[in-house]
Amino acid sequence: MKKSILIFYFLLLYAVLEMFWWGTVVIKLEPQRMAMVMGEGSVFMFLLLVGAYFIHVSIKKEDKLQQQQQNFLLSVTHELKSPLAAIKISLQTILKRELDKDIQNNLLIKSLKDIDRLDDLVENMLLATKIENKTYSFPKEKFNFSELVTEITDRLQVHSCANEQVISNKVKDDIFVIGDRFALSSVVTNLVENAIKYSGPCAEVVVSLYKNEDKVIFMVSDKGVGITDSEKMLIFDKFYRVGNENIRNTKGTGLGLFIVKEVLQHHDADIQVKDNHPQGSIFEITFNGL
Repeated sequence: MKKSILIFYFLLLYAVLEMFWWGTVVIKLEPQRMAMVMGEGSVFMFLLLVGAYFIHVSIKKEDKLQQQQQNFLLSVTHELKSPLAAIKISLQTILKRELDKDIQNNLLIKSLKDIDRLDDLVENMLLATKIENKTYSFPKEKFNFSELVTEITDRLQVHSCANEQVISNKVKDDIFVIGDRFALSSVVTNLVENAIKYSGPCAEVVVSLYKNEDKVIFMVSDKGVGITDSEKMLIFDKFYRVGNENIRNTKGTGLGLFIVKEVLQHHDADIQVKDNHPQGSIFEITFNGL
């Protein structure tokens, strides 16, 4: 990509120098044509610079996309290797050692959680691909959204902290929505996982679901690093991730919030990103007319 940019700028400089050289030659040979040469030269220079600007922007966008795709591949590789390594170690430990039943069960439970993590990753990539290719139809049905949210928060609950709870569930019972259960489960999973991922160890994440007149409100609040105002719209772009890519420690592929945005657009739902006080972020989804 850098070589292409250098070649482009070299050709641009060559074209400008050639234009000036030919203009000088024409004026020397026929001085009376100076006004014509200056006028046509100005128009040519203007068009050349405008074209060069748009080509430059296009090259930069392509370069950024290529870098994001490389980061995505590296992230996916890491996301796949970590749970696979954990599952392998757990199974090897069970096979090679005589362990108590409780310890075996604990290792198997951890392995199942890692398998769920792999399943979420694969589902995210498949859903993102289908959405982008416009091959996903978003089949809708009426279902109990409260049960879905509770099921997901229970699965993602962290029990390795002293207080035995990270996700605070404030979900009202029996709230129904009409939508794609699978796609909306991806929305809930991505928002809750992001909140846990970008929060400090054992920091509380609050998941709320309630009705406000004819609208359903779903909220995920965290006490993490927060999101700057300049990034609040960018975070929904494909592959975009908060912070500096070179020093980032958090896991992720940059697909989660892209999927959230695309799914909500097919469900007459709005999403807002707010600051949580004293720190952190709040993602608030409003389902209209349900």
